Amino acid sequence: MSESRNLPAGGLYGLAGRLNRTLEVVCGLCMAAMVVIVWLGIFSRYTVDLGLTWTEELSRYVMIWGALLAVPIGAYRREHIGLDLVFRHFSPSMQRTVRFVLDLIGVAFFLFLTWFGIGMTVKGASQFATIFHMSMAVPFAAVPVSSILTAFMILASMGHAKHEAEECSLAGGTLND
Repeated sequence: MSESRNLPAGGLYGLAGRLNRTLEVVCGLCMAAMVVIVWLGIFSRYTVDLGLTWTEELSRYVMIWGALLAVPIGAYRREHIGLDLVFRHFSPSMQRTVRFVLDLIGVAFFLFLTWFGIGMTVKGASQFATIFHMSMAVPFAAVPVSSILTAFMILASMGHAKHEAEECSLAGGTLND
């Protein structure tokens, strides 16, 4: 990871970096909460028989939010799933073109998923969780929230990647050096 990834600059990429750090903390808290909730459920069931029936359902919803909020983190870091085996053999100009096209496809996909997720969340508002009687709009909202954040992170990374590519070409290298 380059030094510029650790210290976000100003502008759109700087905002994305600050948002990314916040998401990392939120994801960490979600995972910690999930572990505590699951252990509480295990402890209450097999040790003291408290009858805490809500632990499984709550841990599921916390896991959904944590996992989906991790997607924009991967997009910001450009650590999403990809096939580098073929890509790294392309020329630097071809790499930039392919990366740009794939980023546009990614943004379009996540914007579509945001739109679809909003509809799903609205429909989920009339459904209720089995144990909590909480509106299912709360867990369903993880889809549009994470999707719009991911689209934003891809857009921010696109602008930053262009800047990095210009710096690399001035230095006589490629992005894969």
